[in-house]
Amino acid sequence: MGSVRGVSAGAILALDQGTTGTTALVVASDGRVTGRGYREVPQSFPAPGQVEHDPETLFRTAIDAGRDALAAAGVEVDAIGITNQRETVVVWDRANLTPVGPAIVWQDRRTAPRCAALRAAGHESMLRARTGLLLDPYFSATKLEWLLTDPVLRARATAGSLCAGTVESWLVCRLTNGAAHVSDVTNTCRTLLADLRTGQWDDELLALFGIPRQLLPRVVPSAGTVGMAAAEWFGRPIPIAGMAGDQQAALFGHGCVTPGAAKITYGTGAFLLRFTGDSAPPAASDGILATIAAGSRGQLAWALEGSVFIAGAAVQWLRDGLGLIHDARETAALAGSVDDTGGVMVVPAFTGLGAPYWNAEARGTITGLTRGTTRAHLVRATLEAIAHSTCDLVESMGGVTDLRVDGGAAQNDWLMQFQADLLGLPVERPAVVELTAYGAARLAAIGIGRELPAATTLGGQTVFEPRRDDDWRLARRAEWRRSVGAALAWADG
Repeated sequence: MGSVRGVSAGAILALDQGTTGTTALVVASDGRVTGRGYREVPQSFPAPGQVEHDPETLFRTAIDAGRDALAAAGVEVDAIGITNQRETVVVWDRANLTPVGPAIVWQDRRTAPRCAALRAAGHESMLRARTGLLLDPYFSATKLEWLLTDPVLRARATAGSLCAGTVESWLVCRLTNGAAHVSDVTNTCRTLLADLRTGQWDDELLALFGIPRQLLPRVVPSAGTVGMAAAEWFGRPIPIAGMAGDQQAALFGHGCVTPGAAKITYGTGAFLLRFTGDSAPPAASDGILATIAAGSRGQLAWALEGSVFIAGAAVQWLRDGLGLIHDARETAALAGSVDDTGGVMVVPAFTGLGAPYWNAEARGTITGLTRGTTRAHLVRATLEAIAHSTCDLVESMGGVTDLRVDGGAAQNDWLMQFQADLLGLPVERPAVVELTAYGAARLAAIGIGRELPAATTLGGQTVFEPRRDDDWRLARRAEWRRSVGAALAWADG
């Protein structure tokens, strides 16, 4: 590829490798997005509860989206920031950078029996205290442990001829042609293999899951140059200077760097993070996780997090699985075309229930169907389920004073208004809604000694004020809890 010509003026290329797509942004020094690229990422489902990606596809979509964004912006950039779907595991050959098999995606539930066995053996309390996480297939350790049940792979891992990591680690290794095998602390803390206090690999945890240390990447801060992307990818060598898992990147993009500041990202799943500070890890409870975040200068800090596994993916299911819509943008008009759901409740637990339930065996349910149910009722019930799941997180976290939102579904005005009504709180949507990529750009800017403004300072935000009373809110929440109870009862059966 030829070099992209133009004056950089401190521009940053942000690569956001997500579960269903890869987005690239070119962000100017004043925070304006001047170029954008996007590539969809196909998933494969080899068996019930199993979800995989082709690692080469993840890399190629990042390159193609990045090139599109650079071409649209018409400038050279000074640094690259990377943000990624977390917990997804990739294993590749150290010498030729070839993946040894599919990436196991964070949604994958194949290790649920192993998690149950570890729980029965009494390991969860230690893991909870050491990592801030719970024993669940969501996290990376049991995925990697499962891959290493292959004796050939285990021998190669022990011999040091393989590399493993989450998606940002894979992308950096490929972009640098193998020169850098690294992972930042916001990603290592999501593996069940790292100490929450430092983000560094923990020998006792590595032994518990049987993971050779030589397989894993070097741990680095979220801001700072870790290597150079080779010239063949974007026309010239570019420093990779910022990395963060997608949810922590979005938190930083919003500017949530004071205790109590909170955001929710509506992507494939929905993730609520509340920043707690940089002095010490918080105590987590009631299905809420403690996690590492980026402080105001990209330094080690912490947050509380609640995770819903299915949010935007439920809308994708309406489109691709049921054929009820042709485009996600149709859902707002359809939901608004009926006064309510007609008694229909959807619990989209396609890959289990996340916080605060953490039930890996739960599966999706639809209750309340009648002969009068229409596609509009089903669409509305699915959108309402996304909002209810968010309320579950807020309630389990002890509440928030306001909520900043981003991600694809945050662009749905109907959903955001329903979310505000259900919470009884204002919902603030900034003009920049691709906050995961924007946060990665902000971290990369810090990594090269620059600064980008927080999204909340850019102007143009939309605030959705609640319009419903407490009686309405309590009635809707009672309906939701009843429907979730049905899903959990089915799982227990």
